[in-house]
Amino acid sequence: MTLSPLLSAIQSLRAFQQVLDALVSPAASPEPALDLGLLRSARLPVLAALYRARPAPLLLISDRTDYALKLADELAIWLPDVPRHFFPEPTPLFYEDAAWGVTTRRNRLLTLTVLASRQIPGAESKAAAPPVIIAPARALMTRTLPRRAFLKAAHNLRVGQVVQIGELARRWVRLGYEPANVVISPGQFARRGGILDIWPPADPEPTRMDFFGDEIDALRRFDPATQRTTSAVQRLLITPAREFVHPAADNPELSTPGGREFQLPLFHPTPASLLDYLPRDALVFVENRETVFTTIDELDEQAIALRKEAIEDGALPDDFPRPYLTRDEIEDALPLGRTVVLGPIASAETDQTAAAGLQLWQQFAPNPRFGGQLRKVMTYLAERASQGDALVLVSRQISRLKELWQEQYATGSRESAAPQFVRGSLGDGWVFTADDGSRLHLLTDGEIFGWRRPQPRHRQRPVAEAPEAPYADLKPGDWVVHVDHGVGRFVGLVRRTIERAERDYLCLEYANGDQLFVPVHQADRLTRYVGPDGRAPTLTRLGGTSWGNAKKRVKKAVQEMAAELLDLYARRNTVPGHTFHSDTPWQAELEGSFPYIETEDQLRVLAEVKRDMEAPRPMDRLVCGDVGFGKTEIALRAAFKAVMGGKQVAVLVPTTVLAQQHYRTFQKRMAAFPVVVEMLSRFRTPRQQRTILHQISLGAVDIVIGTHR
Repeated sequence: MTLSPLLSAIQSLRAFQQVLDALVSPAASPEPALDLGLLRSARLPVLAALYRARPAPLLLISDRTDYALKLADELAIWLPDVPRHFFPEPTPLFYEDAAWGVTTRRNRLLTLTVLASRQIPGAESKAAAPPVIIAPARALMTRTLPRRAFLKAAHNLRVGQVVQIGELARRWVRLGYEPANVVISPGQFARRGGILDIWPPADPEPTRMDFFGDEIDALRRFDPATQRTTSAVQRLLITPAREFVHPAADNPELSTPGGREFQLPLFHPTPASLLDYLPRDALVFVENRETVFTTIDELDEQAIALRKEAIEDGALPDDFPRPYLTRDEIEDALPLGRTVVLGPIASAETDQTAAAGLQLWQQFAPNPRFGGQLRKVMTYLAERASQGDALVLVSRQISRLKELWQEQYATGSRESAAPQFVRGSLGDGWVFTADDGSRLHLLTDGEIFGWRRPQPRHRQRPVAEAPEAPYADLKPGDWVVHVDHGVGRFVGLVRRTIERAERDYLCLEYANGDQLFVPVHQADRLTRYVGPDGRAPTLTRLGGTSWGNAKKRVKKAVQEMAAELLDLYARRNTVPGHTFHSDTPWQAELEGSFPYIETEDQLRVLAEVKRDMEAPRPMDRLVCGDVGFGKTEIALRAAFKAVMGGKQVAVLVPTTVLAQQHYRTFQKRMAAFPVVVEMLSRFRTPRQQRTILHQISLGAVDIVIGTHR
């Protein structure tokens, strides 16, 4: 099932029709913008319903990038077959002379091309569905290439057209394309005899042009990785590769004429923004007037401070043009009668649209929250179904919820009023009241479990280690161990001339005052001394046999330990263990409720842990990781898999506070399943502890989390 019936229900409202009429005939509306004052969870479905009723390009403005990305993600559920484009904000701050990110540049140009191509003769995208564009406030503020200049620079090429290769190359350089030997990324072009390769930023693949003299003989898309043809085309739209057109061009065979987005206000003095690219029938939605314009004001204040600082430092001339639009300029650019303000939430006292009769906000109300108490959820659903209310549940745990409903209420009259179960993820739901008084309840994981939509996990980038890292933190007097000479004391970094070559050495002092000079490029042979009880070690004598003998004894001991371990693991492999079955559907439901996106390391370790559990021998695995990197999630999934296999699980933790935290986490994540989780720590009274222990002995507790008490 999709959510289309919910959009149809919204479209049937009289208040919705009034909003639609005001947008269809903007001249009849007395207000420049329609303030709907909707509940946050109702804003996207109303937007989607308006798009369905009045198909036209649509711009949704939010305050922050992270929230804009969330809106774009949720729009995929309400408008799954509609092209959506995210218009990102530039990487540098205003007045910061730094390069824009490649992905940022491409996504912005793709959005501009989609809008501008509707006004370019012969463009293929004119017949496509109107796009939905999501943009944060700073992206909208940032100046861009004026629409007239974009349209003038864009040009079509077709098979059979006569054009000079050199003239094309010079033109592309002015548009920001970079000459290259081989085209491997958007914004590049390459020339090899009678062949031209180019990759416009809005295209998914580059295109190869074969020339016969000055005539284009063929246009073929190709894979940039293999350079092999993927398809043939008859027409190619070339658009700017940067958000500026350079005023002059040099020899394209040598280099690009330079220029960067920081200079855009100098190349194009007339301010322009994304709003200038919208066609006349486009609609603009402001997600929340207060947060969006507050963010714009804050960014303006920040930019003024940055400008003052840059001018004082001499990095910016006094007359440098402003690289962004102010709040007044943006408000003036919003289309009159075609701007819809979705929030903030209105009330009977603050409703500004009551005079016009646009009281759409009154049709939506928030749902109660259940915090994972599924018995209450099922009771609530049953009561609403008995009253004839329609029910729609959107959840990542939809199979389990549907199973619970069928176990308790799948009988006769209840079956006809059963909820509709939809697999998906929305932030929150609402209670919708139709004009005839009938109600429709949309419940999500937010109300049922208190979960949020999955959030991306940011992987830490590896940092290159400096050459001096092995000895940079050594201080004079520290105890060190040289792999060949033994325990010594670090004296310091010194310079010595040996064989007419002056080099840096690490000076180490040994017994009897002997010194050893270790070249810095051999610093990896040194390690800091780590001994028991923090006691000072005995210095090794250079040239003696004590260090060699000590290494021999250690080597022998390590070999003996290795033999014992090999014997232990050999015997362990012969001992039969418990073989767990492969993942159950409930396991997939639990893992789908994880409120983050797993890292690559998490996925790898989870697969290894499950493989160990399903193997016919005892498991022996140590999982190591820093705080906050997902170890608890691995333990939680393994514990759930063990419970699904009919086993009880004990989770031992070092502190009482950690036991309480894990107890809450396990309870919250497993609330949708018949899994009993208990805790044993000093937070429990002796009587409670005895009761829990008795329940464990009876098998009534599936997972117990506790300390050593």
